[in-house]
Amino acid sequence: GRTDLDDTIKRLQAFEKAGADVLYAPGIGDVDMVRTICSSVGRPVNVMARPGFTVADLAMAGVKRISLGPWLTNFAYGMLETAAREIQQDGTFGFTRAAMPFGKLQALFREGKEQD
Repeated sequence: GRTDLDDTIKRLQAFEKAGADVLYAPGIGDVDMVRTICSSVGRPVNVMARPGFTVADLAMAGVKRISLGPWLTNFAYGMLETAAREIQQDGTFGFTRAAMPFGKLQALFREGKEQD
């Protein structure tokens, strides 16, 4: 919740000096701030994914690690809610058109198993 970029950089530099391997400041809101932070420290910087960021923009800004936090889970639950509402309100199953085909899902699980 802090908006003072200079304070954020001072804190990250203190963590760096204390031996942190990766630096992370939650709530960084734009790529210019990210770029300034990355150029102000010598350790890899982690950023939380958010709307408006792209992998390419963050990489060009100097980010070495991107966290997704709860985004994939929130997305999945949002889609579950959308499907449930369609069934409840419309009595239809149109959401199934966007579902991953079962064969593809099985293939993904087989690939993961082969890599173990």
